[in-house]
Amino acid sequence: MQELDQLRALGEPERAARLAARHKTGRETLGVTPADLDAAVAGWREALDVEGRLALARALWDSDIHEARLAAARLLVQARMRPDAGAWQAILDWAPQIDGAEIADAVMAAASRRLLADPSRLDQIEPWLDSNNPWLRRSLMIATLRWAKMNHPKPVDLEHRERILDWAHRLAFDRNGAVRQAVETWLRDLGRHDAARAAEWQMAQAAMPAQDAAEADPQQADGADPDLFDPDLPDDGQPDQER
Repeated sequence: MQELDQLRALGEPERAARLAARHKTGRETLGVTPADLDAAVAGWREALDVEGRLALARALWDSDIHEARLAAARLLVQARMRPDAGAWQAILDWAPQIDGAEIADAVMAAASRRLLADPSRLDQIEPWLDSNNPWLRRSLMIATLRWAKMNHPKPVDLEHRERILDWAHRLAFDRNGAVRQAVETWLRDLGRHDAARAAEWQMAQAAMPAQDAAEADPQQADGADPDLFDPDLPDDGQPDQER
């Protein structure tokens, strides 16, 4: 597979060893720098239509190589994509396999676009609240961050925001630190755009007995990046348009 050969050629063994030790997943890591990975993905995106990108993304993900999985997710980061059902299904297929912050944030970057394109898909990710995988619980907040950052939300967006805030009430009590951190990030961003609603939520949360929260998997998701993914970053330098 020429794309994997390209990634291998870009790898740096010393960097790969450092990253593998940090991730602790046992997954093959090549040590490709973020800049080189972005450049490779940009070239592939330019050469392929939506279906071609989807096929390549699935093949890269199935290789189970760290940078290949990052590239797979980045190939699907696009605001306006037609058709997008295949990309959304790929995201749903990958999500249960997420086992680290970097890959989680890459996949949720793609997920956030597809959720904004069709908010009814919130129904499909709500079951992540009860997942034994802490990265999935964390991903609920990361994939929906854009609703926290809206300056002028429409009435329907406010409805979605309230639904996500209900999720946050449960996840704020999660025994996994990375999940709680994601909730804090969501509320911090909401406070920058709607300080009154964020303060109201905080007051309600403070009054809620901790024992009323749902029990969560006590497994700790180590290695979460304190600077959580920002879904407002550009789509890998590509314009928000259909191909």
